[in-house]
Amino acid sequence: MSSLLDQTALADLAERLVAAARRAGADAADAVAVRSVSLSVDVRDGAVEESQRSEGDDIGLRVLVGHKQAAVSTNDVKGNGLDALAERAVAMARVAPDDAFAGLADPALLARDFPDLDLLDPDMPSVDVLERRARLAEEAALAVSGVSKSGGASASAGIGGMVLVTSTGFRGLTIGSRHSISMSAIAGEGTGMEQDYDYSSTLHASDLDKAEDIGRHAGERAVARLNPRKVATRKVPVVFDPRISGSLIGHLASAANGGAVARKTSFLRERLGDRLFAKGIDIVDDPRRPRGQRSRVFDAEGVATRRIKIVEDGVLKTWILDSATARELNLATTGHAQRGVSSVPYPSASNLHLEPGAKTPEELIGEIKDGFYITDLIGQGINLVTGDYSRGASGFWIENGVRTFPVSEVTIAGHLNEMFESLVPANDLVFRYGTNAPTLRVEGLTVAGH
Repeated sequence: MSSLLDQTALADLAERLVAAARRAGADAADAVAVRSVSLSVDVRDGAVEESQRSEGDDIGLRVLVGHKQAAVSTNDVKGNGLDALAERAVAMARVAPDDAFAGLADPALLARDFPDLDLLDPDMPSVDVLERRARLAEEAALAVSGVSKSGGASASAGIGGMVLVTSTGFRGLTIGSRHSISMSAIAGEGTGMEQDYDYSSTLHASDLDKAEDIGRHAGERAVARLNPRKVATRKVPVVFDPRISGSLIGHLASAANGGAVARKTSFLRERLGDRLFAKGIDIVDDPRRPRGQRSRVFDAEGVATRRIKIVEDGVLKTWILDSATARELNLATTGHAQRGVSSVPYPSASNLHLEPGAKTPEELIGEIKDGFYITDLIGQGINLVTGDYSRGASGFWIENGVRTFPVSEVTIAGHLNEMFESLVPANDLVFRYGTNAPTLRVEGLTVAGH
């Protein structure tokens, strides 16, 4: 295990690759190395259905010749053929089209301090431990009255790390872990069967929800969906469960992505500085949150990360930028570069969340005479060019402030601008995912039923 956690050899290899690129004629270069190891166990009906282990190291090189760039990758981490790989990358760059905005990050913006964000749980569980977690989840789900069969339980763990070296002198190493448990339960019989799930994913095993609770919640959710009804088409207030409410914040992040803005494919491209939400609404990207799902001290260009408000007091304050999109928009990078070993950097949010409001979920629901509480969304009917929103949904109908009968096979539709304007958050924010939001209420969506 100690050899897995030691990234020194990978960093040295990345440095040698960057040096080889400079010798081959690159004006600038950076190298990223990614290390991963994972173990998973799937259980169904009390028996192990599948057990997998995977591990690997990969390294990628990006070179720049003037304003031309190219990227190559390899899994040969022994260092054989570095010169040949670098020469191939430089040759590719020389025949690539000019990109006026390509280039390494401004050296003045590179990370110089590397605080410990507590991202690593160094203890990898054994296959037996993972199997026990999955079995406990499945047993708890099957013990729920009304659950007829298992949809399968799984438990997994992994460790992953990244090394970044640039020709401007940056050398950064990061490593983290991941643990998860999931359960899918089926209730009912024949054509009346319904399925639901629960899961927990954390960086440290000690932060996982109990396997028994995950299984029980999956079973209870499946049973609650039995005998769903359809509803007549109408416009009503809609409440998004925290399990899926973060999707709305994800749509905002996609529309505020510098790449979409630069390509003019975002419905928000002319709205920087405008009020999108009600006063008091803050949407925060916090890449340095300890134990955060997407925490990082530096981005994929080596730029120091920082906590920023994408939306402050309801106003859109910034785009999500890497260096290239920032140059294209005549702005400064926000430290949001992501990258794979075979790709050039691109902007992407890290730990994104919407700050909680003042009302409880019960208060948000209690004010609704006729409405829809959504627990699941289906499909990807979002047009980020226009802002039109349409998705399949299921959940529970709200009558006189109370969740009543289950609803399925309906579509909700609206426009993201109007949805953002009417959005009201509850006070139940919990950091469970990469993008988090509390229970959210949105006014006047069209629910299309029969």
